[in-house]
Amino acid sequence: MNPARIASKPFGWPLRIYWEDTDAGGIVFYANYLKYFERARTEWLRALGVEQSALRSSSGGMFVVSEAQLRYHLPARLDDELLVTAWPTETGRASLTIQQQAWRKNANGDDLLCEATIRIGWVDATSYRPARIPQTLLEILK
Repeated sequence: MNPARIASKPFGWPLRIYWEDTDAGGIVFYANYLKYFERARTEWLRALGVEQSALRSSSGGMFVVSEAQLRYHLPARLDDELLVTAWPTETGRASLTIQQQAWRKNANGDDLLCEATIRIGWVDATSYRPARIPQTLLEILK
């Protein structure tokens, strides 16, 4: 992969915060950021023409999260509009490392709420054992 190209244009996916996203304190429950990051990665792949269910059917493999590291900066609240980004920083034969961020949009500039480094691995969809990412998929991800 070309890190300069990737870093200069991360994929962005918008979302709004609803009641179901918040905890008793009225802020987004911390684990929900993992859901937001998952959705952004899925939509990033979809934007590249990769449907995960079709990919599993055609290749017999799938991506699974093998590691996640998150850092929380500011809380999101009910009705906030967020932009969740995703961009790969490392591509291996069996895994990808993806940087992700959740930003709150506002008139005075965007606020970084949460950032993550997520490692996803390719596994056989039947045995769940690690496998090599198909070459055709690696070409799409470049």
